[in-house]
Amino acid sequence: MQLNLKEKKDCRFDAVSLGEVMLRLDPGEGRIRTARSFRAWEGGGEYNVIRGLHKCFGMDTAVITAFADNEVGKLMKDFIEQGGVNTSLIYWKKTDGIGRICRNGINFTERGFGIRGAVGCSDRANTAISQATPEDFNFEYIFGELGVRWLHTGGIYAALSEQACKTVIEACKVAKKYGTLISYDLNYRPSMWSAIGGQAKAQEVNKEVAKYVDVMIGNEEDFTACLGFQIEGNDENLKELNLDGYKKMIGEAAKAYPNFKAVATTLRTVRTATVNDWKAICWADGEIYMSKAYDKLEIMDRVGGGDSFASGLVYGLMTTGDPEKAVNYGAAHGALATSMASVKEVEAIMGGAGARVKR
Repeated sequence: MQLNLKEKKDCRFDAVSLGEVMLRLDPGEGRIRTARSFRAWEGGGEYNVIRGLHKCFGMDTAVITAFADNEVGKLMKDFIEQGGVNTSLIYWKKTDGIGRICRNGINFTERGFGIRGAVGCSDRANTAISQATPEDFNFEYIFGELGVRWLHTGGIYAALSEQACKTVIEACKVAKKYGTLISYDLNYRPSMWSAIGGQAKAQEVNKEVAKYVDVMIGNEEDFTACLGFQIEGNDENLKELNLDGYKKMIGEAAKAYPNFKAVATTLRTVRTATVNDWKAICWADGEIYMSKAYDKLEIMDRVGGGDSFASGLVYGLMTTGDPEKAVNYGAAHGALATSMASVKEVEAIMGGAGARVKR
């Protein structure tokens, strides 16, 4: 496949993300409702991808986001810096001390175990990034002067607010103007879109964004809800995706958006909260490529598995241009589901390595 990726020597960053980064408060093996202590992390759908690209795959990455200028915002900056992601593109928004003007987002997530599913509880309305404008970031400077090879963003960020919808579209326009490749995770969340127009608004925004996207990430439900494409002959009660129907649907999407160079998604069968079957597929040049399957995969923390898939996929596309290798990088990194993995560990998993102790 032909990506026309910009040269590294011409760009300050290999990849940047645009989206919200929240403070994640994790009760460990306990429940949110009864916790007396939490472990603090940083996290966000778009940010997780470029953190993985740096931490696992060694790429130069930066995050485009906004924080309320207070102690929690500074804590978030410190977390991001510990992950090695550049923080120079963060916009700091003045606040009034109690969050009336703007605030930083918080996400509580419990992991689930066995038949008890994971539970998330977000507190993210009126955040600094939801109010941010293109002028707050100066996309002309970022993509035109600094230079960026790859932009990753997604539908979770777009759903935050009317302003976020406008900002993500403008970012994609300017990135495309300067030859930056764009990946976008549709990641449809009905509850997030409900306050700004529901599915109709989601389709309006995502259909506009799709005009600029090179690599679209989304399952059949995302494509239906966000872009209006229907998969034929797929029974929602079936455990396996109808691949012929998916291929036909993606083919129709690619005709509507000839800029799509690849489309990818994970395929999961949830046996329990801690045991899933896991694999992924990638469409490119009219063909479907299936990754190695990881059956009965044991999960310590399912948060970020899809984002880890995306970072592996992007790395594979950027370094090999081979969709089959890329989807396997994505599936292996997603199976590890942690940016604490190294590229050698990912490649070992791709090659069939097991979990035996290494001495």
